[in-house]
Amino acid sequence: MSPRPGAGQLVLRLLVLLGPLVALLATGLVGAVPADWLIALVAALAVAFAAMPDSPFGTAVMVVVLAWWGISLRDGLHPEAVIAAAGLVTAHVAAVLASYGPGSMPLDRAVVGLWAVRGAAVLLASPAVWAVATVLRDQPEPPGIWVAGLAAAFVATLVAAVSFQLDGRP
Repeated sequence: MSPRPGAGQLVLRLLVLLGPLVALLATGLVGAVPADWLIALVAALAVAFAAMPDSPFGTAVMVVVLAWWGISLRDGLHPEAVIAAAGLVTAHVAAVLASYGPGSMPLDRAVVGLWAVRGAAVLLASPAVWAVATVLRDQPEPPGIWVAGLAAAFVATLVAAVSFQLDGRP
């Protein structure tokens, strides 16, 4: 019989379970209430994700939630998207932490702190991204904007990868 999961692991698994459901149900605040079958599907995937945080169930549940947001709210940007981002980021960070070891392993404060800061940085950026997208919504698209965005993402990824190698982190 395996040891019982610690309280920290139970909290992480609960966050993994609830994050996608919060993100899905946030569309209801805009009037796009998901069907019961979709809620059940996301709940089932979220349960599997919470039980196995390093499995493909995490990707599946996030894709389903993001697809629902894209399909149900074609009329534009809503501030409730920030709530959905918070749910998905919280679930992701909790899953990363939960996947570091068996459920009986106690959580390391330094690792939790590191991931909490990373998650908070993304969460703080979410309202800013929503605000910029809202301001630029009706502006004509400048030529080459997608190429410039892709190049900026590539450079940011390269800088992050190089800085982590120089820092000695894996």
